[in-house]
Amino acid sequence: MTVIVVTGTPGVGKTTVLKTALENTSTEYVVVNYGDVMLEEAKRRGVMDRDEMRRLSPEIQRDIQRKAAQEIAAKAEDRGIIVDTHCTIKTPSGYLPGLPAWVLDALKPEKIVLIEAEPEEIMNRRMKDTTRIRDADVLSEIEEHQLVNKATAMAYAALTGATVKIIKNSDNKLTEASQQLIDVLEG
Repeated sequence: MTVIVVTGTPGVGKTTVLKTALENTSTEYVVVNYGDVMLEEAKRRGVMDRDEMRRLSPEIQRDIQRKAAQEIAAKAEDRGIIVDTHCTIKTPSGYLPGLPAWVLDALKPEKIVLIEAEPEEIMNRRMKDTTRIRDADVLSEIEEHQLVNKATAMAYAALTGATVKIIKNSDNKLTEASQQLIDVLEG
């Protein structure tokens, strides 16, 4: 079982980098969006969308995370899995780890990839994305979130022995970012 976690701040373009990388490599992985798995569990509890899910109490979010991790780990038993997720979730109560110890214990990731971009680029991408209702963060809050993500990714690595690769997804440099991800997937 190989599990690679691809993560980043909302609006950084992690899913786009991942999709482009997978289109340009022969390495085969099943991509699982952790948020989608969590949302299915949350919907069973009456939640309508991802943005509403972020506003649930930390206790409910933790239970949803636990159930999603167990489901993903079961899928990873016989194939390589890429988990598309967020390193941390910004909530009204503070930052919630996207991969707390019980999730890491279930997933056992070998590699963690953190996608980053300049705060201005992230803000512009969020404003263009009409499919989501995103928090109106200022640049310093986006920068803080990325710093929290870096520290958290290294803490995850310390708990699991996984490596951490930071990939910059700058505007008009998608090819370069996706090639760096391909190198991780094939390495």
